[in-house]
Amino acid sequence: MQTRNSIPPHSSAAQQPGCTLRTGKPAEVKPRVTKLTLWQTITFPTEHDIETPHGVLHVTLRGTPKGNRPVILTYHDIGLNHKSCFNTLFNFEDMQEITQHFAVVHVDAPGQQESAPPFPTGYQYPTMDELAEMLPSLNEPALVEGLVLINVDPCAKGWIDWAASKLSGWTSSLVDIVMAHHFSTDELTENQEIIQTYRLHIAQDINQDNLALFCHSYNSRRDLEIERPVLGLYENTVKTLKCPALLIVGDTSPAVEAVVECNSRLNPTKTTLLKMADCGGLPQVVQPGKLAEAFKYFVQGMGYMPTASMTRLARSRTHSASSMGSADGSRSRAHTSSQMEGATGGPVNDNQTRPQTMEVSC
Repeated sequence: MQTRNSIPPHSSAAQQPGCTLRTGKPAEVKPRVTKLTLWQTITFPTEHDIETPHGVLHVTLRGTPKGNRPVILTYHDIGLNHKSCFNTLFNFEDMQEITQHFAVVHVDAPGQQESAPPFPTGYQYPTMDELAEMLPSLNEPALVEGLVLINVDPCAKGWIDWAASKLSGWTSSLVDIVMAHHFSTDELTENQEIIQTYRLHIAQDINQDNLALFCHSYNSRRDLEIERPVLGLYENTVKTLKCPALLIVGDTSPAVEAVVECNSRLNPTKTTLLKMADCGGLPQVVQPGKLAEAFKYFVQGMGYMPTASMTRLARSRTHSASSMGSADGSRSRAHTSSQMEGATGGPVNDNQTRPQTMEVSC
């Protein structure tokens, strides 16, 4: 699930999968839209091909907008689409409790949806900057209330070269390289059921020429250039996320180091790092229950769903201290305190003089 707040357009939602909590109300469908009016032009509940200045987006809408509540917006990773990336999670029973309160907008990157036609010869696929500009929330970061980022990587690097170097003895086809992006070496050899499922999906359900263009755009991305603010000194001038963020990674995922690096660059008072045990590159598929619990508590921490039952994960790993102040001043937000796996006893008191990113293992 992934858009990013308060950083340049090259912070594309396509960089890693993620969810965005976004405000706004839908209206009617129009034949052409601009990047700043996309959300105001779609109707629930259907699928739409939305034309933007940088190409067509396939958008799937679930649920009905609830007054002024934000909308959950998802963006998938390379080699996937919204179905293969998020269906397992959003169809999970515990997640249904959340989606009763929010509408959901699933966005497919251009040409990545099932049965997508091939692009014409010479088609210039959008850059990561342009992919970001196709989503209104990246041009209007104040609309983003929270981010759930799975396997997020803030760094610019040639992952294709890295992946190929890990595939000695393999035929380094595009499918192999994308698989190495998602799964660790152990997963590729041990978890045969999910590996076979996703290998076939990437090879057969995604147009290979379109996928190659998307991967090239991803591989050419720039560093996000975000840095951790120093409280009391540069906290209002550095480039970083301004909204609460939940970073999620499986403990055997190839993205662990990248996610830890991202965590080190974010505001520790607004960031939670969730490492999921016995889980690899697709925690939303392998451990949808745990992720749904974490998602629910994250949403509750922003002042939504206050009457929803407290989850097992939230009770055992965290505690909430209400904090006045929000974007509109009308809701309280929760500060979460650090309580590592294996720690004993009750909650840890929130200490603003020694802020620390909350890291949770489950």
